[in-house]
Amino acid sequence: MTPQSDEDEVWRQIVASFNDTAERDSADQPWPDSENVPAEPTRRVVKPSEELELDQDEPDRDDRDRDHDHDHDHDRDDDEDEGHFQPPPPPPLPKLDLPTKLAWVALFGGPAYLLVAAMASWQMEGWALFTAVAAFIGGFVALVVRMGDGPPNDSGWDDGAVL
Repeated sequence: MTPQSDEDEVWRQIVASFNDTAERDSADQPWPDSENVPAEPTRRVVKPSEELELDQDEPDRDDRDRDHDHDHDHDRDDDEDEGHFQPPPPPPLPKLDLPTKLAWVALFGGPAYLLVAAMASWQMEGWALFTAVAAFIGGFVALVVRMGDGPPNDSGWDDGAVL
């Protein structure tokens, strides 16, 4: 037999036994000792309320011990918040000039008028339909033209990799 025919025979056996059930249950299969993990008891941390802590304080403790406990509680709070990420506030949106605002209004206002008119079954005049479509197209063109394709003004002399 050639190596190719051996491989073909192995594939035929795999395909033939595809829908067969397993010979052994998975529960009967041996489990490697390296996979055994010791069972850890569940830990439950109960924090007493501040009122209970005040009642449990000993009257003969001096201020030094209380300051030490307070520092310890503060460190514990920092440890709890250590994994929590608080993103910085986002920068303010840029101020738009009047032509840009009008272009956005035209871009969304034209189709919005057509949608409202169609849903309300208004009889649309030819000039109103033309104005709405022209506003959409004009707003889109104005935004694309004003977009600019040059580098930003604050980029400096090194624009990085320019292709």
